[in-house]
Amino acid sequence: MNDPVKFGILGLGMGAERARLASKTEGAELVCVCDLQEEKARQIANELSCEWTTSYDEMLKRDDIDVIGVFTPSGTHCDYAVKAMQAGKHVFVTKPMDISVEKCNAAIEEAKNAGVILAVDFQMRYEETNQKIKLALDNGRLGRLILGDLRMKWYRSQEYYEGGYPRGWRKRRKTEGGSAANQGVHFIDLLQWFMGPIRTVYGRSGTFAHDIETEDLSMALLTFENGAWGSIVTTTTSYPSLGSTIELTGDNGSIVWKDGKVILYKRIDDPEPTLDEFQLDPDRPKNIIEDMISAVRGDGKVMVDGAEGRKSVAIINAIYESSRTGRIVELDKL
Repeated sequence: MNDPVKFGILGLGMGAERARLASKTEGAELVCVCDLQEEKARQIANELSCEWTTSYDEMLKRDDIDVIGVFTPSGTHCDYAVKAMQAGKHVFVTKPMDISVEKCNAAIEEAKNAGVILAVDFQMRYEETNQKIKLALDNGRLGRLILGDLRMKWYRSQEYYEGGYPRGWRKRRKTEGGSAANQGVHFIDLLQWFMGPIRTVYGRSGTFAHDIETEDLSMALLTFENGAWGSIVTTTTSYPSLGSTIELTGDNGSIVWKDGKVILYKRIDDPEPTLDEFQLDPDRPKNIIEDMISAVRGDGKVMVDGAEGRKSVAIINAIYESSRTGRIVELDKL
């Protein structure tokens, strides 16, 4: 139990930050980083005093790695995750879990077959403010939930879509899913976590301001399983960026979340409510690295497992499918 959990990180864009996190987290040991760009792999390895490779297969052959973190183009997450699990490794992927529900299903099944942990890195789930909002809702502080709205209005230039490695992956449908799947997925995950599972989606998606195969504007009307209604707007066409807002309304009050902070919390039954009434375990995992350490050493439970990570992918695909067909999509059919 006192031995460090040993990590390997694939993909050193956002993955470089998670590699740094693993290198300084108590109970973790960063063993190896992997990237197709040798210079980047060598640079991060030198910085963090670990080994490096440009071959994912070679990294998977190592018997001194317990957990693989996958930070590659979105449409490849589950492909790399399945390979890691087949090699006997626990694995976590960055958001979104993938852009294909079918690939998510295959990864979830592989995790069961291999008896390993599959997790998705949704950092916002670990944040104190969001956990207290979740507790307030689950404990009925807003009463019966009625409405949950998400508005994400960001700006991305054409150069953003042309860049990356391999170049242009963000604008290709095969490797990315647009404003909902790339930028909006964190907030879509929060919305459905706060409000509860979504039953139906009626959506529209389009490309308005960029030369890309994916969408840069999506909208959807939602029905939640608890009977509440909701809406989603995600776009990368908004100049300047106007940020991200989630508004939660019940029959006893409202919470407004703006760019990570609660800017309004009002209740009919309490003139001065506070989320600080909820006390969180100070020893709880604060990020995906701590979560994986706890899960590997403990009962295998993580904040967002494969089944939970699949939910936001299904919602996004439902928006696209509804836009394509003009019909309401039922989430349990995906």
